[in-house]
Amino acid sequence: MKKDKIVLIIMLLASSIASSQDLPSIQTDRPDQTECPFIVPKNYFQLENGFSYEKTKANSNQIVAPTILTRFGINDHFELRLITEYSIDKADSEKTSGLNPVVIGFKTQLLEEKGIIPVTSFIAHISIPKMASKKLATNFYAPEFRFTMQHTLSDKQSLSYNIGAEWDGETAEPTFIYTLTTGYSITEKIGGYIEIYGFVPQIEKPDHRCDAGLTYLFNPNHQLDISSGVGFSKTSPKHYFSLGYSFRFKI
Repeated sequence: MKKDKIVLIIMLLASSIASSQDLPSIQTDRPDQTECPFIVPKNYFQLENGFSYEKTKANSNQIVAPTILTRFGINDHFELRLITEYSIDKADSEKTSGLNPVVIGFKTQLLEEKGIIPVTSFIAHISIPKMASKKLATNFYAPEFRFTMQHTLSDKQSLSYNIGAEWDGETAEPTFIYTLTTGYSITEKIGGYIEIYGFVPQIEKPDHRCDAGLTYLFNPNHQLDISSGVGFSKTSPKHYFSLGYSFRFKI
């Protein structure tokens, strides 16, 4: 009986490994600010977990630990998304911590890459004001959306960009979003990127930033990342650092 159980476990593991080998390596929406256009495979959960530290002013900073993006593939063109974040904000002598409003949404692929036409997807989220710690709850639902596009430049390099808008749950004015990044496969397991991105409010001054990072692929289903960036507008944070780990599994 014990031998039968061992054989069954080995067969299940072998089947799982074979299944994952038929899929491309994990594609994540972190560590850069540019969301990728690719959909999580059908019936797979993908968890993108991270820690970040952002220096906003001389005596102010924000720590997000953890941030978790949970993605679930419905089919080849559609996935569901859930974002949860626990943040610790320090402004001079005041400190606020708790769960940020929970964000739900989806990603759907619109176009496949063909010639000069990039692979294109649409992402939409909305944050739930009351699904948060009391001090961090917003007054209104806060939607956000973006179109995410990617061109294949070579076997090793890609060019990606996003355009969209978001709301903060407190005012009616949108903040427009842009990102532009180029990724490069240094080896089969190590990748890198450099990026510029920014937030352009309807009324306030814009916030422009840049960052760079590395990813390490342990195997097709597990990836480690590290990134850092700086702001170059008066309204931008001074700098930030982020570390993350992403993995996927089939149900």
